[in-house]
Amino acid sequence: MQNNKPCEIYEKLGISAGVYDYGQRILEQLRPRFDEIDARAEYNQQKVLSAMQKNRLSATHFAATTGYGYNDAGRDCLERIYADTFHTEAALVRPQITCGTHALATALSANLRPGDELLSPVGRPYDTLEEVIGIRPSPCSLAEYGVGYREVALLPDGSFDYDGIAAAINERTALVTIQRSKGYATRPTFSVKQIGELIAFIKARKPGVKVMVDNCYGEFVDTVEPSDVGADMTVGSLIKNPGGGLAPIGGYICGTTECVERCAYRLSAPGLGQEVGANLGLLPALFQGFFLAPTVVASALKGAIFAANMYEPLGFPVVPDSREERHDIIQAVSLGSAERMVAFCRGIQSAAPVDSYVTPIPWAMPGYDSEVIMAAGAFIQGSSIELSADGPIRPPYAVYFQGGLTFYNAKLGVLASLQKMLDAGLVSLPDADAVEK
Repeated sequence: MQNNKPCEIYEKLGISAGVYDYGQRILEQLRPRFDEIDARAEYNQQKVLSAMQKNRLSATHFAATTGYGYNDAGRDCLERIYADTFHTEAALVRPQITCGTHALATALSANLRPGDELLSPVGRPYDTLEEVIGIRPSPCSLAEYGVGYREVALLPDGSFDYDGIAAAINERTALVTIQRSKGYATRPTFSVKQIGELIAFIKARKPGVKVMVDNCYGEFVDTVEPSDVGADMTVGSLIKNPGGGLAPIGGYICGTTECVERCAYRLSAPGLGQEVGANLGLLPALFQGFFLAPTVVASALKGAIFAANMYEPLGFPVVPDSREERHDIIQAVSLGSAERMVAFCRGIQSAAPVDSYVTPIPWAMPGYDSEVIMAAGAFIQGSSIELSADGPIRPPYAVYFQGGLTFYNAKLGVLASLQKMLDAGLVSLPDADAVEK
């Protein structure tokens, strides 16, 4: 193949030679980091494979069930595989869990009783949980059922306020929720090691308290999970990392037998629990997506690192920065204006395999207090392990980029986002010598 062929195909996709060359200079610096990501993906791939082999996964486990779903051997096998992969006593993995917020709401409402207090030691949680908790009033919130809430803000440098957390723990504190990823905030994402240290600190002060970790966007980024460092429940969505881009719906809760049993009773009904819940023919996608997840997450991680290294030299604040170790697949880029956010997201949309011709615009989404713009041309609606970008239209006008079933699609998305801003006169490319070698 001639050297100019790669550039030619990108030009057909709307990427100028200048933007392409800039991206190639960035990529040359990233090869050693990409090798490290591949090594972690290899370890995680074998971890999942080991769990599947241990539980004797076979074609008989792919059979569809309907109705009540009694005696669903495939569903039960999938849950044992998740439990073994996350090193927990039990797991609840169901297509009846509609999204990550639903999984978190199920875990919280199942393990909190009237009079209890929920503590967030990592500041305000993700926007959609505000109504679940009752920070913003909503029918059926935890607050309506007499559950209190307390939060401790992070310190200015993004670290835990251990003194504040110790003071906030009291006789009513029954459950502590730790959000691993940044959500719509430009704070650091927490490493599993940091989460483990926080859990140890909390349990030393109140041994009986339960700890739930919102693991969304973090699965398989490291070789360990929050469940390996003391979390009683580790919770996430199947249309993010662990679904591998194939799961069409679903969520998971991995944890202690007590916590998971309560979650199952809350999801279905008291007395029914995990015995009901038909798989509706979705198991092949759930099994295969989980098998592919480590390599898909690796592609998304590479895309996030590429984005940080593309935008930081242009003067835009990025979290994590271009050199930091990664603890989730999300890359925040503070663009400084709504116009840049819109242009960025239009670039991401134009690089999608689905609905590439659609123009994303800000709109009022349920569960958010600001207009939100979302770019997501995905095979699965809302699947943020696929190439996507979104953010609330409010200062610092940060866009949150994530996903990419393949690195090549993530790469095109980053290049296209920059191209759209360049075409609109909202950014200028740096000189060649401005990019560090």
